Amino acid sequence: MKLKETMMIAVAALAFMLITGVAKSEEVKTITPQEFASNVAQVPGKLVTFIGNEVEKTKEYQANSWAEMKTKWPFTMIKSKKDESQN
Repeated sequence: MKLKETMMIAVAALAFMLITGVAKSEEVKTITPQEFASNVAQVPGKLVTFIGNEVEKTKEYQANSWAEMKTKWPFTMIKSKKDESQN
């Protein structure tokens, strides 16, 4: 019984490896030296654009979160109660 189970597992594993090894979603694309050089030359510009976009998104997020924080923190609630009592 033990040998039979081991053989079944081995056959199932072999079938799985054969099935997954044969299926290819797309053919392999080769890159010419000109395409490679072009892609490498584009990297600095793409990097600068990416970093600039991330900085802008961070500034926008911080401005929104700080504005929200000013309305929710306890010291602003205490300060606003003092202002109301003085009026």
